Amino acid sequence: MVDSMKHGERKRKALQLLAKLGDAHGAPGCEDAVRRIFRDELDENIRTDRTGNIICEKRGTRKHPRVMLAAHMDEVGFVVQNITRAGLIKFAPLGGWWPHTLLAQRVRIRTREGSEIIGVIGAKPPHFLGKGDREQVLELEKMFIDVGAKDEGEVRELFGIRLGDTIVPESAFTLMHNPEFLLCKAFDNRVGVALAIQVVEEMVDIPHPNTVCTVGTVQEEVGVRGAHTAAFSFNPDAAIILEGTPADDIPGIPEEERQGVLGKGVQIRLLDPSAIMNRRFTHYVLDLAQENNILHQVAVRKSGGTDARAIQLYGQGVPTIVLGVPARYIHTHNTIIQINDYLAALELVVILIQRLDKCTVEGFTVFDD
Repeated sequence: MVDSMKHGERKRKALQLLAKLGDAHGAPGCEDAVRRIFRDELDENIRTDRTGNIICEKRGTRKHPRVMLAAHMDEVGFVVQNITRAGLIKFAPLGGWWPHTLLAQRVRIRTREGSEIIGVIGAKPPHFLGKGDREQVLELEKMFIDVGAKDEGEVRELFGIRLGDTIVPESAFTLMHNPEFLLCKAFDNRVGVALAIQVVEEMVDIPHPNTVCTVGTVQEEVGVRGAHTAAFSFNPDAAIILEGTPADDIPGIPEEERQGVLGKGVQIRLLDPSAIMNRRFTHYVLDLAQENNILHQVAVRKSGGTDARAIQLYGQGVPTIVLGVPARYIHTHNTIIQINDYLAALELVVILIQRLDKCTVEGFTVFDD
Protein backbone atom coordinates (compact mmCIF):
# COMPACT_ATOMS: atom_id res chain seq x y z
CA MET A 1 0.00 0.00 0.00
CA VAL A 2 1.16 3.56 -0.60
CA ASP A 3 2.29 5.67 2.37
CA SER A 4 0.04 8.39 3.82
CA MET A 5 1.89 11.26 2.12
CA LYS A 6 1.66 9.62 -1.29
CA HIS A 7 -1.99 8.80 -0.63
CA GLY A 8 -2.72 12.45 0.15
CA GLU A 9 -0.98 13.67 -3.00
CA ARG A 10 -2.88 11.17 -5.13
CA LYS A 11 -6.18 12.17 -3.57
CA ARG A 12 -5.62 15.89 -4.14
CA LYS A 13 -4.74 15.31 -7.78
CA ALA A 14 -7.69 12.95 -8.22
CA LEU A 15 -10.17 15.52 -6.87
CA GLN A 16 -8.72 18.20 -9.15
CA LEU A 17 -9.03 15.99 -12.23
CA LEU A 18 -12.49 14.69 -11.39
CA ALA A 19 -13.81 18.21 -10.86
CA LYS A 20 -12.50 19.49 -14.20
CA LEU A 21 -13.49 16.42 -16.18
CA GLY A 22 -16.87 15.97 -14.53
CA ASP A 23 -17.96 19.53 -15.29
CA ALA A 24 -16.80 19.35 -18.92
CA HIS A 25 -19.28 19.00 -21.78
CA GLY A 26 -18.65 15.73 -23.60
CA ALA A 27 -21.65 14.28 -25.38
CA PRO A 28 -20.87 11.55 -27.96
CA GLY A 29 -19.30 13.14 -31.02
CA CYS A 30 -18.59 16.37 -29.12
CA GLU A 31 -15.79 15.35 -26.74
CA ASP A 32 -13.72 18.48 -27.48
CA ALA A 33 -13.69 19.89 -23.93
CA VAL A 34 -12.62 16.56 -22.43
CA ARG A 35 -10.00 16.06 -25.11
CA ARG A 36 -8.63 19.55 -24.32
CA ILE A 37 -8.22 18.68 -20.63
CA PHE A 38 -6.48 15.42 -21.59
CA ARG A 39 -4.08 17.34 -23.83
CA ASP A 40 -3.42 20.10 -21.29
CA GLU A 41 -2.66 17.60 -18.52
CA LEU A 42 -0.29 15.37 -20.49
CA ASP A 43 1.01 17.87 -23.04
CA GLU A 44 3.78 15.75 -24.64
CA ASN A 45 3.60 12.84 -27.09
CA ILE A 46 -0.06 13.56 -27.85
CA ARG A 47 -1.80 12.80 -31.12
CA THR A 48 -5.34 12.27 -32.32
CA ASP A 49 -6.76 9.91 -34.89
CA ARG A 50 -9.40 10.68 -37.50
CA THR A 51 -12.23 9.60 -35.23
CA GLY A 52 -11.28 12.03 -32.47
CA ASN A 53 -9.58 9.62 -30.06
CA ILE A 54 -6.69 11.25 -28.22
CA ILE A 55 -3.57 9.17 -27.71
CA CYS A 56 -0.53 9.53 -25.45
CA GLU A 57 2.23 7.00 -26.07
CA LYS A 58 5.03 6.47 -23.53
CA ARG A 59 7.81 4.00 -24.11
CA GLY A 60 9.36 2.33 -21.08
CA THR A 61 12.48 0.19 -21.00
CA ARG A 62 11.14 -2.03 -23.79
CA LYS A 63 9.24 -1.44 -27.03
CA HIS A 64 7.10 -4.52 -26.45
CA PRO A 65 4.64 -5.47 -25.15
CA ARG A 66 2.35 -2.64 -26.18
CA VAL A 67 -0.16 -2.00 -23.39
CA MET A 68 -3.26 0.09 -24.01
CA LEU A 69 -5.04 2.04 -21.28
CA ALA A 70 -8.46 2.99 -22.68
CA ALA A 71 -11.11 5.26 -21.16
CA HIS A 72 -14.02 6.70 -23.08
CA MET A 73 -14.40 10.47 -22.93
CA ASP A 74 -18.07 10.76 -23.83
CA GLU A 75 -21.07 10.82 -21.54
CA VAL A 76 -24.71 10.08 -22.25
CA GLY A 77 -26.39 13.17 -23.63
CA PHE A 78 -28.80 14.45 -26.25
CA VAL A 79 -28.83 16.27 -29.56
CA VAL A 80 -31.10 19.07 -30.79
CA GLN A 81 -33.50 17.36 -33.19
CA ASN A 82 -35.92 20.20 -33.89
CA ILE A 83 -36.98 23.67 -32.73
CA THR A 84 -40.68 24.42 -32.50
CA ARG A 85 -42.28 27.70 -33.57
CA ALA A 86 -42.84 28.46 -29.89
CA GLY A 87 -39.10 28.23 -29.21
CA LEU A 88 -39.09 24.85 -27.47
CA ILE A 89 -36.41 22.33 -28.35
CA LYS A 90 -37.15 18.73 -29.27
CA PHE A 91 -34.25 16.38 -28.65
CA ALA A 92 -32.99 12.88 -29.40
CA PRO A 93 -30.92 10.71 -27.03
CA LEU A 94 -27.21 10.00 -27.41
CA GLY A 95 -26.77 6.87 -25.34
CA GLY A 96 -29.07 5.07 -22.94
CA TRP A 97 -31.51 7.09 -20.83
CA TRP A 98 -34.35 6.09 -18.51
CA PRO A 99 -37.06 8.71 -19.06
CA HIS A 100 -38.10 8.55 -15.39
CA THR A 101 -34.96 10.53 -14.49
CA LEU A 102 -35.36 13.45 -16.89
CA LEU A 103 -38.36 15.68 -16.21
CA ALA A 104 -37.59 19.07 -14.61
CA GLN A 105 -33.82 18.50 -14.87
CA ARG A 106 -31.47 21.22 -16.10
CA VAL A 107 -29.32 20.70 -19.19
CA ARG A 108 -26.58 22.57 -21.09
CA ILE A 109 -26.76 23.00 -24.86
CA ARG A 110 -23.40 23.63 -26.52
CA THR A 111 -23.61 25.86 -29.60
CA ARG A 112 -21.30 25.85 -32.60
CA GLU A 113 -19.62 28.99 -31.23
CA GLY A 114 -18.91 27.25 -27.91
CA SER A 115 -21.56 28.94 -25.79
CA GLU A 116 -23.35 26.91 -23.12
CA ILE A 117 -27.11 27.59 -23.00
CA ILE A 118 -29.01 26.44 -19.91
CA GLY A 119 -32.43 24.87 -20.33
CA VAL A 120 -34.85 22.66 -18.44
CA ILE A 121 -36.58 19.49 -19.62
CA GLY A 122 -40.34 19.86 -19.60
CA ALA A 123 -43.54 18.17 -20.77
CA LYS A 124 -47.29 18.61 -20.49
CA PRO A 125 -47.99 19.08 -16.74
CA PRO A 126 -49.72 16.22 -14.90
CA HIS A 127 -52.63 18.60 -14.15
CA PHE A 128 -53.61 18.34 -17.83
CA LEU A 129 -53.19 14.55 -18.13
CA GLY A 130 -55.71 11.81 -17.56
CA LYS A 131 -55.09 9.35 -14.72
CA GLY A 132 -53.88 6.64 -17.08
CA ASP A 133 -51.32 8.96 -18.70
CA ARG A 134 -50.05 10.18 -15.32
CA GLU A 135 -49.18 6.61 -14.34
CA GLN A 136 -47.16 5.89 -17.50
CA VAL A 137 -43.46 6.49 -18.06
CA LEU A 138 -43.37 9.53 -20.34
CA GLU A 139 -41.70 8.93 -23.69
CA LEU A 140 -38.77 11.13 -24.71
CA GLU A 141 -40.69 12.18 -27.80
CA LYS A 142 -43.21 13.94 -25.57
CA MET A 143 -40.57 15.99 -23.76
CA PHE A 144 -38.92 19.23 -24.77
CA ILE A 145 -36.27 21.64 -23.52
CA ASP A 146 -37.25 25.15 -22.52
CA VAL A 147 -34.38 27.69 -22.78
CA GLY A 148 -36.54 30.71 -22.00
CA ALA A 149 -37.02 31.92 -25.57
CA LYS A 150 -40.12 33.62 -26.96
CA ASP A 151 -40.05 31.86 -30.33
CA GLU A 152 -38.03 29.83 -32.82
CA GLY A 153 -36.31 32.88 -34.28
CA GLU A 154 -34.92 33.89 -30.90
CA VAL A 155 -33.60 30.37 -30.26
CA ARG A 156 -31.78 30.36 -33.58
CA GLU A 157 -30.64 33.96 -33.90
CA LEU A 158 -30.17 35.24 -30.34
CA PHE A 159 -29.19 32.00 -28.61
CA GLY A 160 -27.31 30.53 -31.60
CA ILE A 161 -28.82 27.07 -31.17
CA ARG A 162 -28.89 24.88 -34.29
CA LEU A 163 -30.03 21.39 -35.15
CA GLY A 164 -27.33 18.90 -34.19
CA ASP A 165 -26.04 20.87 -31.20
CA THR A 166 -25.23 18.53 -28.32
CA ILE A 167 -26.77 18.58 -24.86
CA VAL A 168 -25.52 17.27 -21.50
CA PRO A 169 -26.87 17.38 -17.94
CA GLU A 170 -26.20 20.43 -15.81
CA SER A 171 -24.88 19.04 -12.53
CA ALA A 172 -21.77 20.51 -10.92
CA PHE A 173 -19.02 18.53 -9.21
CA THR A 174 -19.78 18.48 -5.47
CA LEU A 175 -18.13 17.11 -2.33
CA MET A 176 -20.94 15.61 -0.27
CA HIS A 177 -21.36 16.05 3.51
CA ASN A 178 -19.06 13.06 3.87
CA PRO A 179 -16.27 14.34 1.57
CA GLU A 180 -15.22 10.79 0.68
CA PHE A 181 -18.35 10.73 -1.50
CA LEU A 182 -18.39 12.78 -4.70
CA LEU A 183 -21.45 13.87 -6.68
CA CYS A 184 -21.47 14.92 -10.34
CA LYS A 185 -22.77 14.08 -13.76
CA ALA A 186 -20.70 11.93 -16.12
CA PHE A 187 -18.65 9.83 -13.70
CA ASP A 188 -19.38 7.28 -16.42
CA ASN A 189 -16.75 7.71 -17.63
CA ARG A 190 -14.79 10.73 -16.40
CA VAL A 191 -13.48 8.53 -13.58
CA GLY A 192 -11.82 6.38 -16.25
CA VAL A 193 -10.36 9.40 -18.04
CA ALA A 194 -9.04 10.83 -14.76
CA LEU A 195 -7.45 7.49 -13.93
CA ALA A 196 -5.83 7.25 -17.36
CA ILE A 197 -4.33 10.73 -17.04
CA GLN A 198 -3.16 10.22 -13.47
CA VAL A 199 -1.54 6.87 -14.27
CA VAL A 200 0.51 8.45 -17.06
CA GLU A 201 1.60 11.29 -14.80
CA GLU A 202 2.72 8.87 -12.10
CA MET A 203 4.59 6.63 -14.56
CA VAL A 204 6.89 9.46 -15.69
CA ASP A 205 9.53 8.53 -13.13
CA ILE A 206 8.71 4.82 -12.75
CA PRO A 207 10.45 2.26 -15.01
CA HIS A 208 8.12 -0.11 -16.85
CA PRO A 209 9.06 -2.98 -19.22
CA ASN A 210 6.65 -2.06 -22.02
CA THR A 211 5.23 0.75 -24.11
CA VAL A 212 2.04 2.26 -22.69
CA CYS A 213 -0.55 3.92 -24.88
CA THR A 214 -3.19 5.88 -23.00
CA VAL A 215 -6.28 6.59 -25.08
CA GLY A 216 -9.32 8.76 -24.50
CA THR A 217 -11.85 7.14 -26.81
CA VAL A 218 -14.91 8.75 -28.38
CA GLN A 219 -18.52 7.64 -28.84
CA GLU A 220 -18.52 4.66 -26.49
CA GLU A 221 -22.07 5.41 -25.38
CA VAL A 222 -23.41 5.02 -28.91
CA GLY A 223 -21.67 1.78 -29.85
CA VAL A 224 -17.97 1.75 -28.78
CA ARG A 225 -17.11 3.44 -32.07
CA GLY A 226 -13.86 5.12 -31.07
CA ALA A 227 -12.49 1.91 -29.58
CA HIS A 228 -12.37 0.31 -33.03
CA THR A 229 -10.07 2.94 -34.51
CA ALA A 230 -8.08 3.34 -31.27
CA ALA A 231 -7.03 -0.31 -31.37
CA PHE A 232 -6.05 0.05 -35.01
CA SER A 233 -4.00 3.18 -34.21
CA PHE A 234 -1.93 1.47 -31.49
CA ASN A 235 -1.99 -2.29 -32.24
CA PRO A 236 -1.95 -3.39 -28.57
CA ASP A 237 -0.64 -6.64 -27.11
CA ALA A 238 -2.84 -6.17 -24.01
CA ALA A 239 -5.53 -3.71 -22.98
CA ILE A 240 -6.82 -2.29 -19.71
CA ILE A 241 -10.24 -0.65 -19.89
CA LEU A 242 -10.90 1.97 -17.19
CA GLU A 243 -14.57 2.58 -16.45
CA GLY A 244 -17.18 4.08 -14.19
CA THR A 245 -19.23 0.94 -13.58
CA PRO A 246 -22.79 0.78 -12.23
CA ALA A 247 -22.95 0.33 -8.45
CA ASP A 248 -25.54 -2.07 -7.10
CA ASP A 249 -25.50 -1.29 -3.35
CA ILE A 250 -29.06 -0.01 -3.37
CA PRO A 251 -32.46 -1.20 -2.12
CA GLY A 252 -33.96 -3.96 -4.24
CA ILE A 253 -30.69 -5.82 -4.81
CA PRO A 254 -29.94 -8.54 -2.22
CA GLU A 255 -26.73 -7.94 -0.30
CA GLU A 256 -25.25 -11.28 -1.38
CA GLU A 257 -25.68 -10.31 -5.06
CA ARG A 258 -23.90 -6.95 -4.83
CA GLN A 259 -20.67 -6.71 -6.83
CA GLY A 260 -20.29 -2.95 -7.16
CA VAL A 261 -20.37 -1.51 -3.65
CA LEU A 262 -19.12 1.99 -2.88
CA GLY A 263 -16.16 1.88 -0.53
CA LYS A 264 -15.19 -1.73 -1.25
CA GLY A 265 -12.51 -0.96 -3.79
CA VAL A 266 -11.78 -1.26 -7.49
CA GLN A 267 -14.10 -3.56 -9.42
CA ILE A 268 -12.43 -6.26 -11.51
CA ARG A 269 -14.96 -7.33 -14.13
CA LEU A 270 -14.74 -10.90 -15.40
CA LEU A 271 -17.42 -10.68 -18.05
CA ASP A 272 -20.52 -8.94 -19.34
CA PRO A 273 -22.71 -9.56 -22.41
CA SER A 274 -20.26 -7.67 -24.65
CA ALA A 275 -16.99 -9.33 -23.61
CA ILE A 276 -15.56 -12.30 -21.74
CA MET A 277 -12.29 -11.01 -20.34
CA ASN A 278 -9.08 -12.96 -20.83
CA ARG A 279 -9.11 -15.46 -17.96
CA ARG A 280 -5.35 -15.59 -17.42
CA PHE A 281 -5.15 -11.80 -17.41
CA THR A 282 -7.96 -11.42 -14.88
CA HIS A 283 -6.49 -14.10 -12.62
CA TYR A 284 -3.14 -12.31 -12.78
CA VAL A 285 -4.76 -9.00 -11.78
CA LEU A 286 -6.74 -10.61 -8.96
CA ASP A 287 -3.57 -12.16 -7.56
CA LEU A 288 -1.77 -8.83 -7.87
CA ALA A 289 -4.51 -7.00 -5.96
CA GLN A 290 -4.42 -9.61 -3.18
CA GLU A 291 -0.62 -9.61 -3.03
CA ASN A 292 -0.56 -5.82 -2.58
CA ASN A 293 -3.56 -5.62 -0.22
CA ILE A 294 -5.51 -3.48 -2.66
CA LEU A 295 -9.20 -3.36 -1.82
CA HIS A 296 -11.12 -4.91 -4.72
CA GLN A 297 -14.34 -6.62 -5.71
CA VAL A 298 -15.14 -9.05 -8.50
CA ALA A 299 -18.02 -8.70 -10.95
CA VAL A 300 -19.83 -11.00 -13.36
CA ARG A 301 -22.39 -8.81 -15.12
CA LYS A 302 -25.58 -9.85 -16.91
CA SER A 303 -25.97 -6.49 -18.67
CA GLY A 304 -23.92 -3.56 -19.91
CA GLY A 305 -20.74 -3.32 -21.94
CA THR A 306 -17.53 -1.36 -22.42
CA ASP A 307 -14.85 -0.57 -24.99
CA ALA A 308 -13.56 -4.09 -24.32
CA ARG A 309 -16.16 -5.26 -26.82
CA ALA A 310 -14.21 -3.79 -29.71
CA ILE A 311 -10.64 -3.88 -28.44
CA GLN A 312 -10.56 -7.57 -27.48
CA LEU A 313 -11.43 -8.50 -31.07
CA TYR A 314 -8.82 -6.34 -32.80
CA GLY A 315 -6.46 -8.20 -35.15
CA GLN A 316 -5.84 -11.72 -33.88
CA GLY A 317 -7.28 -10.81 -30.49
CA VAL A 318 -6.13 -8.71 -27.53
CA PRO A 319 -6.14 -9.96 -23.91
CA THR A 320 -8.31 -7.41 -22.17
CA ILE A 321 -9.50 -6.60 -18.66
CA VAL A 322 -11.97 -4.04 -17.29
CA LEU A 323 -11.24 -2.19 -14.06
CA GLY A 324 -14.06 -0.06 -12.72
CA VAL A 325 -14.88 2.52 -10.07
CA PRO A 326 -18.44 1.76 -8.89
CA ALA A 327 -20.81 4.67 -9.43
CA ARG A 328 -24.39 4.94 -8.24
CA TYR A 329 -27.04 6.20 -10.68
CA ILE A 330 -25.00 6.24 -13.90
CA HIS A 331 -26.78 7.59 -16.98
CA THR A 332 -28.56 10.21 -14.89
CA HIS A 333 -27.88 13.82 -13.91
CA ASN A 334 -26.32 12.89 -10.56
CA THR A 335 -23.79 10.13 -10.01
CA ILE A 336 -22.02 9.24 -6.76
CA ILE A 337 -18.59 7.64 -6.31
CA GLN A 338 -16.34 6.99 -3.31
CA ILE A 339 -12.86 8.46 -3.69
CA ASN A 340 -11.09 5.48 -2.11
CA ASP A 341 -12.42 3.16 -4.82
CA TYR A 342 -10.82 5.46 -7.37
CA LEU A 343 -7.52 5.47 -5.46
CA ALA A 344 -7.56 1.66 -5.23
CA ALA A 345 -7.97 1.48 -9.01
CA LEU A 346 -5.12 3.93 -9.49
CA GLU A 347 -2.77 1.94 -7.24
CA LEU A 348 -3.63 -1.32 -8.99
CA VAL A 349 -3.03 0.04 -12.49
CA VAL A 350 0.30 1.66 -11.58
CA ILE A 351 1.57 -1.61 -10.09
CA LEU A 352 0.17 -3.65 -12.97
CA ILE A 353 1.95 -1.64 -15.65
CA GLN A 354 5.25 -2.19 -13.87
CA ARG A 355 4.69 -5.96 -14.08
CA LEU A 356 3.51 -6.37 -17.68
CA ASP A 357 6.69 -7.52 -19.41
CA LYS A 358 6.87 -9.48 -22.66
CA CYS A 359 6.90 -12.91 -21.04
CA THR A 360 3.94 -12.14 -18.77
CA VAL A 361 1.76 -10.74 -21.55
CA GLU A 362 2.60 -13.60 -23.93
CA GLY A 363 1.51 -16.00 -21.18
CA PHE A 364 -2.03 -14.61 -21.29
CA THR A 365 -2.55 -16.16 -24.73
CA VAL A 366 -0.93 -19.58 -24.33
CA PHE A 367 -3.84 -22.00 -24.67
CA ASP A 368 -2.19 -25.43 -25.07
CA ASP A 369 -3.78 -26.73 -21.85
